[in-house]
This record gives sequence, structure tokens and C-alpha cells, in this order.
Amino acid sequence: MKILALAISMIGLMSIPATQSIHTLSANDINGQEVNLSDYQGKVLLVVNTASECGFTPQYEQLQMLYQRYESLGFEILGFPSNQFGGQEPGTNQEIAQFCSANYGVTFPMFSKIDVKGANQHPVYAFLTQKSQNGVMDSDVSWNFQKYLIDRDGKLVEVFASNVDPYSEEFIEKLNRLLLDQ
Repeated sequence: MKILALAISMIGLMSIPATQSIHTLSANDINGQEVNLSDYQGKVLLVVNTASECGFTPQYEQLQMLYQRYESLGFEILGFPSNQFGGQEPGTNQEIAQFCSANYGVTFPMFSKIDVKGANQHPVYAFLTQKSQNGVMDSDVSWNFQKYLIDRDGKLVEVFASNVDPYSEEFIEKLNRLLLDQ
């Protein structure tokens, strides 16, 4: 009887999909160089799809301030430009990099322009938006500057809508908890 229970238990375990860590993925940076996201193991990540001509574009300033404030505590922001919402990121990677630097002094890592949804969705965003890959939740990217908070182990923790201010009490509280949880 115990063997039968063990066999049933093992079959049940086999049907549970393995959750992936964002650290198993890679993406090209804004200069086209491949970056293994395993380089960010042990850090709390905020992944944001960005655009230069969006009503939320001023969040770059807040994101940069957040990065400067928390980087020394093991925090990284990864910006992924996308032109999928209203054509609000029409520039080349070089133009995007120049815009971010000149207008907002962005020093956090920026990546090459990608699709965050649809048939050509980048694997990073497939992980972020599909429960079958992240093990936590499904979430459609609804607009520019949607924010995905990732813990030090590369697991999705929470998704924040575009209109959630990076300095909102809700966001800062969650970020502080993750940064202090070592």
C-alpha cells in the first residue's frame, strides 16, 4: 500500500510544471551584445518595458532615482524598449540610448528594442507573462512602463501597472521587503 501511495505521489509530482528562473534567459543589450541574465543572480530586479514618446516616459526620471538609491543594496532595473503600444518607441537602439542618457541620465541597463507581446514576443517577456514559465501568474503587458518585480532567485514576485509610480508607497514597501530578505 505504501508503494502504491509513493507511486501516485511521484506521478503527481511529475505533472507539476517546473518553474523557470529569469536567470536562465538572455537578451541583447542596447548595443547588441548578448547578456546572460544569470549575471543578475542574487539581485532584486525590476523589468520595465519602456518607450520614449509615452505619457509615462517621465517615469525614467523616477526609475533612475530609484536605481541610484538602491543599486548598492543589490537592485537592478532592466529597461526593454518596445514600439508595440501606439508606436511610442520608433527610434533605433542608438537613438533610444541617446534619448535616455540626454533627457533622464539613465545609467541602469537598457536592452535592445523587443516585442513584449504577440507572435514575436521575446523569451524574457514570455517568462514574465506566462504562468507556465514563471510559476506564479499570467499577466498581459497592457501598456508601456509596466513593471515586473523579480526576487534574488529570479522568481516573479509582482506586476505593477504602468500608472503605478515607482516611488509609490505600495512599490517601495514591496521593494524594501525584497532587498532586506537575503
